[in-house]
Amino acid sequence: MHLSTPPPEESPSPSSFDITQTYTHLLRTDPSLTMPLAAIQSLLLLLSHTPPSTISETLSLLSHHSQILSSSIPNPISLSAGTDLFQRYIVSTLSGGKEGGGGGEDFQKMRERLLGSGRLFTERGKEAREAIAGIEKAGGFVREGCTVGTCGGSRVVSKVLEGAAGRGVRFRVVYVRDSRTVNGEEGDEHGMVKRLRGKGIPVAVIQPEAMAYSLREVTMMMVGAEGVVENGGVISRLGTYQLAMLARSAGKPFYVVAESHKFVRLYPLGQYDLPIKQMVVDFKDAEGVEIGGKGGGDDEEEQEAVDYTPPELITALVTEVGVHTPSAVSEELIKIWY
Repeated sequence: MHLSTPPPEESPSPSSFDITQTYTHLLRTDPSLTMPLAAIQSLLLLLSHTPPSTISETLSLLSHHSQILSSSIPNPISLSAGTDLFQRYIVSTLSGGKEGGGGGEDFQKMRERLLGSGRLFTERGKEAREAIAGIEKAGGFVREGCTVGTCGGSRVVSKVLEGAAGRGVRFRVVYVRDSRTVNGEEGDEHGMVKRLRGKGIPVAVIQPEAMAYSLREVTMMMVGAEGVVENGGVISRLGTYQLAMLARSAGKPFYVVAESHKFVRLYPLGQYDLPIKQMVVDFKDAEGVEIGGKGGGDDEEEQEAVDYTPPELITALVTEVGVHTPSAVSEELIKIWY
């Protein structure tokens, strides 16, 4: 496999690299990319098109464009996991070089090795879903005769369930429809329901208001995540927190499957402690004029809202490097960053 690049007519020149356009193009043209990996690939393309001549220029260039990218996306939490991880990787790789040194042959060789290793990193990131499916197989979470509840159309959850079906495990799925989808067939915005049914898995699609009613049919919950934060909680599509609370009240295990490159250095204390603006609680007067609410603004772009699920509601986190309790996430972050 090779690194996806924008078509020639959209390719930025070295003097005017548009990292936001590159990021959105990569996500649009490669469905297998997660937001963190798209951010990393964008930074790799930045280094390819705008080659710095010193270590300090390299770090400054990456930091500057990472900030541009984060500020241009309404919800940059997931992509920031990628930009932060890549910058940390760069610092670690270049730590042996002389700060501000000349751009001689040694630095050029180091840069070429850096780009090659970065591309390898993104390819391994794409393979993480297959690895997670293997971890699930070893742990045996999806068992014969069980019913899995899920929501959000997570690609990694889909891969895990398809893998279980491929092993001959017979089970059912209850899929919670996105309430904002009114015209799409059964709210299947990512095609997850169609893919699962195509694998012979019986799927029931329910409205969000039927979640509590349907819990009796569910053996366990399994969801994906946009980001895994430092305390072991997760940031995911709006409604995940509600689903986790219902699962806890009914005594059902709640599993989160996510790639390790989604581990993000955030420590939210609650729903309104996320570093993004969201128009979820939207108060209006009799004339329909907005009079205030939690998050957002008059110029707020339409975006998928997210919520924060605290670690005490999560049974376990399944990643490509193993199964973790939420309390072990801090240790994994230390391994990644230090």
